[in-house]
Amino acid sequence: MLNPKNIHIADYHYDLPDERIAKFPLAERDASKLLVFRHGEVSEDVFTSLPKYLPQGALMVFNNTKVIQARLHFRKTPTDGMQGALIEVFCLEPAVPNDYQLNFSQKGSVQWYCLVGNLKKWKEGPLFREIEMPDGEKVTLACERKGLHGTSHIIEFTWDGNYTWAELLDAVGELPIPPYLNRATQESDKTTYQTVYSKIKGSVAAPTAGLHFTERVLQALDAAGIDREELTLHVGAGTFKPVKSEEIGDHDMHTEHIAVRRQTIEKLIAHGGEAIAVGTTSVRTLESLYYMGILAAQGEEDLHVPQWMPYETLNPQPSTLTSLRSLLSYMDKHHLDVLHSSTQIIIAPGYEYHIVKQMVTNFHQPQSTLLLLVSAFLKGDWRKVYDYALSHGFRFLSYGDSSLLIP
Repeated sequence: MLNPKNIHIADYHYDLPDERIAKFPLAERDASKLLVFRHGEVSEDVFTSLPKYLPQGALMVFNNTKVIQARLHFRKTPTDGMQGALIEVFCLEPAVPNDYQLNFSQKGSVQWYCLVGNLKKWKEGPLFREIEMPDGEKVTLACERKGLHGTSHIIEFTWDGNYTWAELLDAVGELPIPPYLNRATQESDKTTYQTVYSKIKGSVAAPTAGLHFTERVLQALDAAGIDREELTLHVGAGTFKPVKSEEIGDHDMHTEHIAVRRQTIEKLIAHGGEAIAVGTTSVRTLESLYYMGILAAQGEEDLHVPQWMPYETLNPQPSTLTSLRSLLSYMDKHHLDVLHSSTQIIIAPGYEYHIVKQMVTNFHQPQSTLLLLVSAFLKGDWRKVYDYALSHGFRFLSYGDSSLLIP
């Protein structure tokens, strides 16, 4: 078998015309087209028909993360009557406090790891912006660079008034829609770029496979006897990071933070360790749980899953149920109702899936790690799926159509 590190990303290219990228969502989320890949055969339907393709009694897992208004704009102090340079600060993940919920509830000061646009114009010192809050109060928000963390800047935000950081972001931030849409964020995106079940703030990109679901479809799933469960993976900007190396062994996967309730792991065990994943973020979380269970069984305290762990774990590997039970024992030992950890897992051809048996997902960019994940799931049949989608009018990427993949 080819070592996944030696995979050439050029082998995962396809031509995606710009007009096939959906710049805006459909008026009705669940009116999107649904490509169905079942055991090598491809057909199509409409998304509202999804429940009829799923086995009764199966467990479907959703990512309930909520996209934050992570993009902030500041202007440098004007000089000589000229308007000051526009500086963009893109919040990636919390630094101090490093817990998402704790950070969002802070008043007065927080630090985040950020990307900075037009950095060359921001030599030193703080930037300021006056904000009018929904209640009419005026607040002065300041941001200042405090150092580097890898390729990110550590930015300290300070403000006056009795407001939380979450309230500040909601008042002044801009929703960061994907760069490949090549358009400005619109007010409608605040609604359409969130899933109807989003709850936990922290993502800078939506788990887009979930954008097709409506209350109508969720109720139809319930009526069809499909068990539903939620977990949280906060999607980072790294999800858009292109693979620039010839071989994927030279590509550094981004780290993403997850939160999984004890109830979810118990339900996975009750379903024989098998699930239908909604979106690649749910896939990455579920498959990471298997390796977290291995780490827990080895007595590790830090359950972070490194990028290449799946390909370096010694055989024989434990069963899925054994691994999940090890995870429960770890949670018992540490008196945890919710497991908080992180993953850097890369799922590429050569990967053996442990938990995910079916997948709902959109159509991904050429030469992306998400396309590698799909290819691993379909055992190389990804071209059959994408050729069909391209030749049958499917819309691509975040606001595009959907697929149900059953290997």
